[in-house]
Amino acid sequence: MTVGQLLHHVVGLTQAFRAAADKEFGPLTDTAPDPDAAPSAGEGWEVELEQHVPRLVNAWREASAWEGMTRAGGVDLPGAAAGLVALDEVVLHGWDLARATGQEYVLDDATAAACLGFVESFDPGGTPGLFGPAVPIADDAPVLDRLVARAGRDPGWSPR
Repeated sequence: MTVGQLLHHVVGLTQAFRAAADKEFGPLTDTAPDPDAAPSAGEGWEVELEQHVPRLVNAWREASAWEGMTRAGGVDLPGAAAGLVALDEVVLHGWDLARATGQEYVLDDATAAACLGFVESFDPGGTPGLFGPAVPIADDAPVLDRLVARAGRDPGWSPR
């Protein structure tokens, strides 16, 4: 996946998971993303992210987002589970974008630990469409490094 395709995916997931939080079912929540068909982000992606990320965050600040059932990617799931998926998507793809563009990525340990717990609920051998096979890492490594390694990414990767 190129950086442009990843940006397109991130813009789309911010819209879809905002709709999931608001229980606005329709095209945004009813279909799974197809990474192979993802176009590159077009002009204006910065504006789209600036608009959609705060909407996503605000939607998940509402208690009702975490209650009952919702839908994301065509899958019905509890709101609490969808909120964790949304967080994990933003965190991991934020790391992907930062690394791919040579930027530092800073995340608090509590958020990284919440995402690590979620990722650890999946097979360490990888889950197609979600995570690659876990990358070996020391048990005492920083929690963010353990998260990205468990999600199939090399914490030491750099485009340089």
